[in-house]
Amino acid sequence: MSFKNENIDQLIFQCKLQNSKAQMEIYNRYSKAMYNVAVRIVKDQHFAEDVMQEAFLKAFQKIDTFKGEVAFGAWLKRIVVNYSIDFCKKNSQFNFDDYETKVYKVKDYTEEDVLDYTQIRVQEVLGAMQKLKESYRMILTLVLIEGYDLEEVCEIINISYANCRTTLSRAKESLRNQLTKK
Repeated sequence: MSFKNENIDQLIFQCKLQNSKAQMEIYNRYSKAMYNVAVRIVKDQHFAEDVMQEAFLKAFQKIDTFKGEVAFGAWLKRIVVNYSIDFCKKNSQFNFDDYETKVYKVKDYTEEDVLDYTQIRVQEVLGAMQKLKESYRMILTLVLIEGYDLEEVCEIINISYANCRTTLSRAKESLRNQLTKK
């Protein structure tokens, strides 16, 4: 039986019945997006892949707890974000700067260059975010890129609302300083 054309609700029902083909179809549909979420937090492609796979395993083990109150993708994304943050906390002895990471820099360009200015600015901001300390980078990623509100970030990171607001404010200021150094 092929699940390529099945809607997500049917796939989830099949996953609850431990159907491995349905699990594979969900993995195929969501893995790229969830990998992107993990890599933005973990900052390393290989670790992000491991984190993402562990999150999928956990999601399939806990699929019975999915009640449909939010979209399945949002539920899965929350698991990936939590695993990514847990990974960063457990492995804080790693200096991620020792690993090869892609830092975007804006190059001098001429009118012949086909890069759009907006894309250049996005790359510049992402590159500047990579240079921030981990707590700033994480909170900016969760708020600005992943779209979580402050209450959700407080719950995910397990900090108070006031601490979250202060950290976000300092992270934005630090990012502003990074961007104006150039």
